[in-house]
Amino acid sequence: MGVGIQPDSAAAERFSSPSPDSRFSGPQRQHKRGWLVLLVFLVIAAFVVVRGLYSRSKADAALKQDTAFLAVPTVAVIHPGRTAPQQEIVLPADIQPFSDAPIYARTNGYLKRWYFDIGAHVKKGQLLVEIDTPEVDQQLAQAKADLSTAQANYRIAQITANRYQALLSTNSVAKQDVDNAVAARQATQTQVQSASDNVKRLEELQSFEKVYAPFDGVITARNIDVGDLINAGSGTTSGQQMFHISATNVLRVYVSVPQIYSAATKPGMKAYLTLPEFPGRKFNGTLVRTSEAIAQASRTLLIEVDVNNSSGQLLPGAYAEVHIALPGKASTYLLPITALIFRSAGLQVATVDDGKHAKLIPITLGRDFGTHVEVVSGITDSDVIIDNPPDSLVDGEAIRIDTQVSSGAQQ
Repeated sequence: MGVGIQPDSAAAERFSSPSPDSRFSGPQRQHKRGWLVLLVFLVIAAFVVVRGLYSRSKADAALKQDTAFLAVPTVAVIHPGRTAPQQEIVLPADIQPFSDAPIYARTNGYLKRWYFDIGAHVKKGQLLVEIDTPEVDQQLAQAKADLSTAQANYRIAQITANRYQALLSTNSVAKQDVDNAVAARQATQTQVQSASDNVKRLEELQSFEKVYAPFDGVITARNIDVGDLINAGSGTTSGQQMFHISATNVLRVYVSVPQIYSAATKPGMKAYLTLPEFPGRKFNGTLVRTSEAIAQASRTLLIEVDVNNSSGQLLPGAYAEVHIALPGKASTYLLPITALIFRSAGLQVATVDDGKHAKLIPITLGRDFGTHVEVVSGITDSDVIIDNPPDSLVDGEAIRIDTQVSSGAQQ
């Protein structure tokens, strides 16, 4: 007989006993699983919300930081460079005639003839104009007749007074009659003097029929023609300027010298003119006088340089540049025009104060070299100048220096 294998009772019992989960029914297991899923979803949602709030807070902080950073303008700075010491300054100037006068009439009438036109060179005392004044001529004739009458009355009054004085010695007339005769003589004598003065006045007025050149010069304007009605006077609505005459043998050249050079600018110094229409030419002159005062508006000293113009090449009213040799050396600063600020407060530049703030300071310019300008006052060697300052830059505003763009001293 074969021996049969009996199953292990413990193992059979283990396999036959139910698991712990098997104690729950199907609906209970599904309910527990749903709560687990909900819990996981809530945890994930909370994580997403917290992460979103943290990212937004971080972005807001970064935005505020960037805004604060961008609110402070970043600027490039330069240092003012000294120009080479100069023995000569070059300044713009206006050329004016040595003498300049408008010619007006001193009597009323009609223009009879004129003798010179524009561009004509005239000498002092030359006849320019003749004016026909028939009314003045008739008044003069009447005044002469009145003078003759007054003289005749004076002669008879003098004879009468002499006779009365002779008769008084013999007591043939009363003393009162003698006094009346003497008084009549004196009155007629006064009438003679008055009539004589009136004749002289009208003769002077008649002499104004002819107008003469007051000095040697050139006729620069003629505003009349034959037959024009001429009214006496000047600078009024009735007066009419007949001619304009200018003396051009010597020209006055007026120059405004910056204040920094005013102490070194003295009468007697030599100067010369250059004009664009005469390239390479120099016209020598002498500084003859200064205004002895600094103009408050421009902070400049007005000087006069006289230039000989006997050749007539230089024309009054022309623009020129005056070169003045200074006795001492003067050094100024040089800045690019991009550093200048043009506002209602005047010409300014922006400097860096304490390395963090802008400071606006007024300056005075000298010469203009195109891309650069000469600064004669307002800045020092230690100033740090902001190049290309923002239009909105104000005094005391915080700034940031761009070290990569900033340059060294301007030369």
